[in-house]
Amino acid sequence: MAKKRRKGGGEESRKEIPLPSKEEGTILCVVVRVLGADHLLIRCQDGVERKARIPGSLRRRMWMREGDIVLAAPWDFKPDRADVVYRYTKEELRKLVEKGLVPQELLELSEELA
Repeated sequence: MAKKRRKGGGEESRKEIPLPSKEEGTILCVVVRVLGADHLLIRCQDGVERKARIPGSLRRRMWMREGDIVLAAPWDFKPDRADVVYRYTKEELRKLVEKGLVPQELLELSEELA
């Protein structure tokens, strides 16, 4: 039996990129080390290293590597922990750099670890 083909393949480019915001409590971070068991060690934009958890909705959809830029939400009750909200692709990261939303220190650390 023949496989069905999908139409409209450019859907990913039209999706809105999630941005860091103070209201939602999200911050840009770099993956420093993959710890295993769906946990990461991340260094955030504010200079704090946190242990981050990959939630179940992202576990099999987005694979994380050292040097990736991610959007994380720090926990209110335990500030040294966070949840990963989104992982930026290279194209999305380029757009964020053009807008001036990614600090230079984060980019240098990302390139160093990758």
